[in-house]
Amino acid sequence: MSKKHPHQKAQAHAEPAAEVAVEVPIDPPAATQADGGDAPVSGAVEPPPVAEIRAPGAEADDKFLRRAAEYDNFRKRTAKERMELTARAQGDLVKQIIDPLDDLARVIAQGPGASDAKTVLDAVEVVDKKMMKALAAAGLEIINPVGEPFDPERHEAVSIAPAASAAEDHLVAQVFQPGYLFKGQLLRAARVVVKQWNG
Repeated sequence: MSKKHPHQKAQAHAEPAAEVAVEVPIDPPAATQADGGDAPVSGAVEPPPVAEIRAPGAEADDKFLRRAAEYDNFRKRTAKERMELTARAQGDLVKQIIDPLDDLARVIAQGPGASDAKTVLDAVEVVDKKMMKALAAAGLEIINPVGEPFDPERHEAVSIAPAASAAEDHLVAQVFQPGYLFKGQLLRAARVVVKQWNG
């Protein structure tokens, strides 16, 4: 009986190893046409054209530019209408003082020796009354606050005079220059002398 090699005996008792299946991933071939073109194979998703990608932004820009142009036109139209309204208001005011200006021109046209001083003075007083009536109708008010309490919003104190009693303290004693209001807007403060009680 022949002896077996030790290695042969071990191999005889060893069980055969199980086969393990290993899958090796294979990169798919590029999805191109058979002729080597760049067009994708059917079923692939195509990216949208660049024009379509930019379209929403371009539409927003267009809307913004339109709105900006509309606002600019509105601003110019409003400014023009405001200027026209101011010009009409000024025209209405001038229209009201045309008659007194005509009267004043007639007085001046008489010349220095045409009439005496009293006649000229009377004519100027008539013109002054007509002028002030026209301006008052347009909204002008004269501030002539003699005997009224001093109001720093409408009066400018240029001097102080002694008051005879405490009741006269801070009353206007004299008006050096009348003030004017036009439709509630102060055009010029009245320059006044204010009484002060020092008792």
